[in-house]
Amino acid sequence: MYDILPRRARLTPNRQALYDLHTGLRYSYADLNARANRAAHLLRERYGVQKGDRVAILAQNSIAYVDLLFGLMKLGAVLAPLNWRLTARELIYIVNDCQPKVMLVGADFAGVWQEMCGEVAVPVTLSLEGAQIAGAGEYESELEQASAAEPPLPSLSGEDACCILYTSGTTGKPKGAVIPQRQVFWNAVNTVISWGLTEKDVSPILTPMFHSGGLFVFLTPLFYAGGRVVLGRNFDPEASLRLIGEEGCTVILGVPTLFQVWMNSPAFADADFGHVHFFISGGAPCPPALIADWHRLKGVTVRQGYGLTEVGVNCFSMTDEEALTKVGSVGKPILHSDMRLVNAAGEDVPSGVTGELLIHGAHVCLGYWNRPEATAEALQDGWFHTGDMARQDEEGYFYIAGRLKDMLISGGENVYAAEVEAVFREHPAVQDAALVGVPDEKWGEVGRMFVLLKPAQSASTEELLAFCAGRLARYKIPKQIRFVESLPYSPYGKVMKAELKSEK
Repeated sequence: MYDILPRRARLTPNRQALYDLHTGLRYSYADLNARANRAAHLLRERYGVQKGDRVAILAQNSIAYVDLLFGLMKLGAVLAPLNWRLTARELIYIVNDCQPKVMLVGADFAGVWQEMCGEVAVPVTLSLEGAQIAGAGEYESELEQASAAEPPLPSLSGEDACCILYTSGTTGKPKGAVIPQRQVFWNAVNTVISWGLTEKDVSPILTPMFHSGGLFVFLTPLFYAGGRVVLGRNFDPEASLRLIGEEGCTVILGVPTLFQVWMNSPAFADADFGHVHFFISGGAPCPPALIADWHRLKGVTVRQGYGLTEVGVNCFSMTDEEALTKVGSVGKPILHSDMRLVNAAGEDVPSGVTGELLIHGAHVCLGYWNRPEATAEALQDGWFHTGDMARQDEEGYFYIAGRLKDMLISGGENVYAAEVEAVFREHPAVQDAALVGVPDEKWGEVGRMFVLLKPAQSASTEELLAFCAGRLARYKIPKQIRFVESLPYSPYGKVMKAELKSEK
């Protein structure tokens, strides 16, 4: 993957590759490659970054992420982007785990970095965008002084790590997924081929680049294809809707909450989607009613995506027609990938039966940083155990049933939360729903559903239970329903169920 920008700079040097909304600057492929080269020279020659070393960044979306991703790949070094939504205490754990040689800090996070400094040992700090940090060099000014020539390459292979991306840590301390260069490359190839991307495609990045979605859903695939990226920073519904039309965006990533916010925006009715090929929803299941509303109101397609940091962010593919006729499905596996659904004994299950999703291919990660036991548990005989439960219909379309650990056992029967939640979201008054298991003397465990209603809509417990009858087996219907004014969402639109489970 380290060679993509040099090849693009040779083939299409003057083609626009990236528009940075924050600075208003537009960069060609030659510009991006020159910046990556400067970053590589700066980090190696001035700060001693060598193959295998880590470089961390704590900052809002910026061109620096692109510099580091591609510049470090040329060194065989590793980018470790930090989730700036975490507390200083949480970030201290991650920094001490990956031990970066250099830390880049944006202006918004100088205070957080100050809190961390006494608890971490990072040899070099660089400031971004005017961050006031004692003793830190200024990244952009130092970058300008570095050579733009291609740096001499160490011995590199597809197995060399290029990123460590930390998971949310909902079941304990965060784990750093080690992303090799081949995973980034094959995610790009699979996406371009299976999703039909071309050099004419344009995509906005509206999600944080400390996540795999911001880095890899469209950015690296479009650079591979020779397309264009519009780099955003803070999500604003009205501004982003205007941006899609003004920049002629063709493929757009969002999460379910973002699609709901967009649809509720006063700018939605006049939004220009004339260039859009498709939207794709990731991070969490998108309610079928929301997909239908977007198609009815704007005539556009919202596809349901699926991916994991560990196995690549784009694992399935579907056409626009299938997104409407197979609502709830994530489609069929991408071209260069193998998938299985297995039971608890590791045996393949037949069509229609729910099993754990296993994925094999060059787009699978190396495992977890400093976690040999977790790596051995996840990667078995080359197959990555996703922990997600899914079923496959007779036509080969996959449906995600939910996390293996997001399953409750009621009266000896398995109940998958995602399946039950999907039924609740079909009710016209329900905006979102989240199921958790609670102890029960008779059944061992029963479902408690947290329901968020749409604005100005109403529904009773009895009405929702009646709605479930005939749509769900009796043992799957929640025994408790709680109406809430909001749900706790992660940055990627997933409900943080640990917070719901703590409620009495």
